[in-house]
Amino acid sequence: MGWIALVLIAALAVGALWLLKLRGALLQLGAAAIFLGAAGYALQGSPGTPGSPRTSAQAAPPVRLTNIRHDFFGQFTGAESWLRISEALASRGRTADAVGALTAAVREHPGDPQLWVGLGNALVDHAGMITPASQFAYRHAAEIAPGHPAPTFFYGLALARSGEREAAIALWKETLARAPADASWRPRVEDALAALDGTATP
Repeated sequence: MGWIALVLIAALAVGALWLLKLRGALLQLGAAAIFLGAAGYALQGSPGTPGSPRTSAQAAPPVRLTNIRHDFFGQFTGAESWLRISEALASRGRTADAVGALTAAVREHPGDPQLWVGLGNALVDHAGMITPASQFAYRHAAEIAPGHPAPTFFYGLALARSGEREAAIALWKETLARAPADASWRPRVEDALAALDGTATP
């Protein structure tokens, strides 16, 4: 019965996204997040056994990205309230709700690259690694804001968190090569790169 319930819950969740009038890429993104979560549970969990929900204390804590985000976008933006809500939910272990909040945000403000980057980060927090859905979010942010460093930086961070260290290093080096010498966010990328490639000073 556990497997049937899992499939039914995933199908109902996708149906809810349809009722919320998500269409096209947004519907695909939401469905991908739902089914990736279901697939991960199917592989690692035991749907046939009685439930034993994890508390927020047991869940892996999300990476706190507030200050880093401010380095790239500033503190006083239209997206800030959405991102604060998502971060508050994630800090309580409610990473699925954090994804849901930002999915609603990008539906309401589809042209805001900061919200798409935030959605990518929330999806990585929820899955514990980079996923096709989070890659889509970062890529879409880059398409909305060509040349902005944030989508590339946070995509690199997601790669690093997923164990793809070399790919993250290469991406950040490319970002720095194109960056103005006086870019305000440049030290943040340099520090992250130094920490990752082992050249950071103690």
